[in-house]
Amino acid sequence: MSKTAIIVGASSGIGAALAEELARRDYRLGLMARREDKLQEVAEGISRRHGVIVLTQTVDVRDAASVQPAIRALAEQLGDVDLLIANAGITGARRSGNGLLEVDRQIIETNLMGAIATVDAAVGLFKTRGKGHIVGISSISAYIGIPGSAAYSASKAALTNYLSALRTEVGHKGIRITTIHPGFVVTELAPNMEKYPFAARPEAVAQEICRAIARGAKEAIVPRWPWTVLMPAMRFLPDAVMRRIF
Repeated sequence: MSKTAIIVGASSGIGAALAEELARRDYRLGLMARREDKLQEVAEGISRRHGVIVLTQTVDVRDAASVQPAIRALAEQLGDVDLLIANAGITGARRSGNGLLEVDRQIIETNLMGAIATVDAAVGLFKTRGKGHIVGISSISAYIGIPGSAAYSASKAALTNYLSALRTEVGHKGIRITTIHPGFVVTELAPNMEKYPFAARPEAVAQEICRAIARGAKEAIVPRWPWTVLMPAMRFLPDAVMRRIF
């Protein structure tokens, strides 16, 4: 029997690649994102290629109050939901000291509060069902702050910590929590990512994420190579070297 997944932030990048990979694994899909035209394009392509049920619902996670009703409405259409992936997020660069805090505010609202609203809605959904799997897409920057992207790094560190606390809180209720830490991934929301070392394609990253989901991992770094080796080492690099890398 096929399973059902909701992906929040599915209109491009990792989210769209995850939708494609889960459809290949015979999941029924509910796709959510802010950009309706992009979302429909992804959904129609997946339905045509894989013949699975794909429903859509627009949502802007920055409007936290709208997230739970949107997820519940989509879940009612799909029936039982087994998996919810909180992937909606934005990147952003700002040199500290320029006073442009609006950039940081949008990053925190989307990547942290939007993710928390999404995950909270999923917990409510799965408590009713008595089981479920929540996957949060964090970043390696949760552990290695990226110069020039301090707010982005902080948002992902906070999300990782939130999911860790939640895992302990709801694990006995049949709800699994998986935190994913992608390295550099080439997407339209992260321009010029190709210039960074070991930048990966979203399709390859999605395959590794799906493998982590299938084995019920608590956390996963993707791609595993080289980041599982590099991340511990990078914590000991001098600041001057980190500035040069990024």
